[in-house]
Amino acid sequence: FVNAEATDGRSKGVYIRAGSTADDWPLFIDDHDASNNLLSLRGNGAFTTPKTPAFLAQPASPQNNFAENTNVTVVLGTERFDQGSNFASNTFTAPVTGKYQFSANLYLENIELAAEYYELAIVTSNRQYNHIFNPAGLDTDDLSYWSLAYSVLADLDASDTCFLQVRQGGTNQDETADISVNSFLSGFLAC
Repeated sequence: FVNAEATDGRSKGVYIRAGSTADDWPLFIDDHDASNNLLSLRGNGAFTTPKTPAFLAQPASPQNNFAENTNVTVVLGTERFDQGSNFASNTFTAPVTGKYQFSANLYLENIELAAEYYELAIVTSNRQYNHIFNPAGLDTDDLSYWSLAYSVLADLDASDTCFLQVRQGGTNQDETADISVNSFLSGFLAC
């Protein structure tokens, strides 16, 4: 590789820069600032796009005895990462139009077998994606824990949102389940 960095003051472009060793010759597409790379392809095949929106958020504390027969928003108070700063207040907001991959895991504790169902929903501005579980068919005492996992490739327009909801269906239950801090919602711009 040869250094071919623009010297005429252009702020955007494709530049090839030599790495410090033959095993680390990167191709950068950047905005003429090595600390602000838009794409990086290394000689070892590693490919990164550090400006692509991506996040993973989890509850900061348990959400105990959430309301029955109600769509309850899962409170995600801990951001493990938020590349692009597009996640806030339990909600991801798409910065650009595209297809986004979302994955959710709802870790429930103290499941009520008398409940008719538990439903996990990945809710976007364009549609809702549901995953349902019926504990009534299980032949056991109340379950200590259960996980509902779900993923979807969803179309979002710029400024559309995505968040996570849960619903316990049933009538007049003495208790409802708890949402564990081991739950999460993650997502990234796929294409």
